Formats: sequence, structure tokens, C-alpha cells
Amino acid sequence: MQVRLQSDERIDQLYAHDIRIIQSPSVFSFSLDAVLLADFARPILKRTGQVVDLCAGNGAVGLFLSAKTRATITAVELQPRLADMARRSVLLNNLENRMRVLTLDLNDAFTRIPKDSVDTVTCNPPYFPVTPASKKNPNRYLAVARHELTVTLEQVIRITSGLLKTNGHAYLVHRPDRLGELIMLMREYRLAPKRVRLVYPKAGRDANIVLVEGIKDGRPGGMRFEPPVLTYGKDGQYTPAVREMLYGDAHQ
Repeated sequence: MQVRLQSDERIDQLYAHDIRIIQSPSVFSFSLDAVLLADFARPILKRTGQVVDLCAGNGAVGLFLSAKTRATITAVELQPRLADMARRSVLLNNLENRMRVLTLDLNDAFTRIPKDSVDTVTCNPPYFPVTPASKKNPNRYLAVARHELTVTLEQVIRITSGLLKTNGHAYLVHRPDRLGELIMLMREYRLAPKRVRLVYPKAGRDANIVLVEGIKDGRPGGMRFEPPVLTYGKDGQYTPAVREMLYGDAHQ
């Protein structure tokens, strides 16, 4: 389907899942974090299932997950311009019968999505708490996406838990230096941490991304760390694992 593009927009493709997505360098473009989160997530598969992606941005995670499930996907995004980009990408990929985009504050999620009704929740939230010393991006779109200006990590976890059914699964991507806080909040809000994957920019460097899976009202204990992911090899190019996420087997 043809969709209109604004003057600063382009269409990019995630070849691994044959998904096209509208991006804008002046407003928002998805990062590798979204690809890593969609790869890490194990969404419910059945057609009657419900998947929700919070802090959806231009819809990248939900669009990428559409190749992994037959469930209905709801993307929740606060900023109207980004939600509009996501909506047009849904049309671009002919997913309008399976995916919807809500222009909605995450804190108002229960007004449109019933509590205890969702099988899988994913979220790539803002990473940086706001403090008097915070240096925020002058671009409002990017500042809201990266800093906790409109939602805190505690709110993200509380809303995620409230949306999920018992035994529903949550998948989050964040910064490793906030892993302790993330795990503590998950346990406080009835999400039992089960899988953790650390992502390293390259060998010999500290991890810069962490992915965590939690199960609502899951049994305590049993948390396991999966093998790590390296983003770049010694040659400065994406590693085979990351290339497969981005381009699929055909582009190895």
C-alpha cells in the first residue's frame, strides 16, 4: 500500500522479517535496542492472543513482532507525530487487521486496554532518570524517548503488570546499570524475573544493554542468564548474530 511521507521521512526495511518502517532523522528512528528486544521476546503465538508494546515510538518493536506471532498487537505511544508514523507503517505492511496504534499516555493505558487482559507486553522505555544535572536532548521527541520526562521505570513496571494476565510474559530492554532497580521493581509488582541477556558493544567492553523477561505471578527463583550478545566484531562490523537479526540468513 502507498502511504504519504512527510518531507523529513524515509522508508527503511528490516530484511530479516520483510518489514518496512517509516523513519525520520529529525524526529525518531528505531535503534538496535528495538531489534534486540523483538528478537529476545517470545510473544504468545495464537491468533486470539493479545500483545501490547508500550513506549512504542514509531512502532518498530510491534512491527517486528508481527512476523513472530498471529496475535493482535497494540502499540501505545504518547507523542502524536510518532504514533502517526507507526500507524502509516502498519498500513505500509498491510497489518491493519492485526495491529493498532493508540496515541495514549502509558499511565492511561487501562482506559483503552482492560487490566489483566494481555498475554505479552514489551517495552523499550526511556533509560535516563531526570535529575537537576540531567543533560536532555534539545529535540523534544528524542528527549521524551530517552529521558523519564513523562513516565518513570516504576510506572512502566506497574502498568505492565496491571495489563498482564496471570502467567503473562513481560519483556523489557534497559541499561545494565539499572538492572538492580529493574529486578526490584519487577518483584514488587508481581513479575518474576526469569531470563536475562546482556549485550556488549564488543569483546572486552562492559555491557551496554540488558534484556529481561518476567512472568506475572510466576514462581520465585529460577532466573537464568543467557549467553551474551556481541554487537560488533574485531573488524568493526556487526557480528553474525546481530546480522541475522537485521538481515536474516540470506544476508549473512
